[in-house]
Amino acid sequence: MTIRKLNVPGPKAQALLQRDAATISPSYPRDYPFVMARGKGTEVWDVDDNRYLDFAAGIAVCATGHSHPDVVRAIQQQAERFIHISSDFYHESWIKLGEKLDEIAPFKEDALCFMTNSGAEAVEAAIKLARYHTGRPRFIGFHGGFHGRTMGALAFTASKAVQRQGFFPAMAGVTHVPFPNTYRPRLAFDPAKSDYGDAVIDYIEKVIFTYECPPGDVAAFLVEPIQGEGGYVIPPQSFFPRLRKLADEHGILLIADEVQSGMGRTGKWWAIQHWGVEPDMVCSAKGIASGMPLGAMIARKSIMDWPPGAHGNTYGGNPLSCVAAL
Repeated sequence: MTIRKLNVPGPKAQALLQRDAATISPSYPRDYPFVMARGKGTEVWDVDDNRYLDFAAGIAVCATGHSHPDVVRAIQQQAERFIHISSDFYHESWIKLGEKLDEIAPFKEDALCFMTNSGAEAVEAAIKLARYHTGRPRFIGFHGGFHGRTMGALAFTASKAVQRQGFFPAMAGVTHVPFPNTYRPRLAFDPAKSDYGDAVIDYIEKVIFTYECPPGDVAAFLVEPIQGEGGYVIPPQSFFPRLRKLADEHGILLIADEVQSGMGRTGKWWAIQHWGVEPDMVCSAKGIASGMPLGAMIARKSIMDWPPGAHGNTYGGNPLSCVAAL
């Protein structure tokens, strides 16, 4: 077997990297000097024709592989008809996607969808709706969680301190508690009597609700069913059933951020379904449209009670992204 050592970055890539440094924000965490030229299925090629296996599926977005012919064909056909229409009007693929998301939503109640451009924007919509629907000002997030870098979502993101450095204060009113990471527990518990999920719920009830944050002020819990950037952490069995029960006891909404874990990645449409728990809202993006920019905040119909003009955007539900998702 011949092992080929790649010369990366090659001359074409080096030239483009210099141009990039002169024009693009340095905030992007570039991990490797890969300059993409094309992709097909699970493989990608750089501008110097070096070939790679893409184990990351882009950044967890290309759920059907790069440039799947069905997706490409759908985008081409839609682009020939029309590329954009304001969200002040209607188009069929937007409606069909909403119907599909209603069909697969992780709760029995009918769903309504707010389409976005990204996962962070879906989270922002969920935060805004939770505050509007409940009339409450506060939220609870979890250490290790990643929910985006816009200022509302950033208030919940707690996976790396550098992501928050220099941006204080973010949105006020967010209290963080430990996520039930059984490999690195931060709270004392007796594994002979309970699991770490019980310890976290007990901490919320006995410490947070008693000394820091009255439950009647809390609009929602925002949580990744399986933490992604936080280390691919799967919570123990007790956690979500007890979190759902706690939320119900105090009229608190449960928002599942499934931007990374959703769209069938865990064997079910949504990761939270593995615990038999129904959230009130779910945030989706990344794999939803095979690499096209699209996100969605999906909520129980009884919760999405805001009036026209309460929230909106320019590109959410873009026709090209919707047909790619379908």
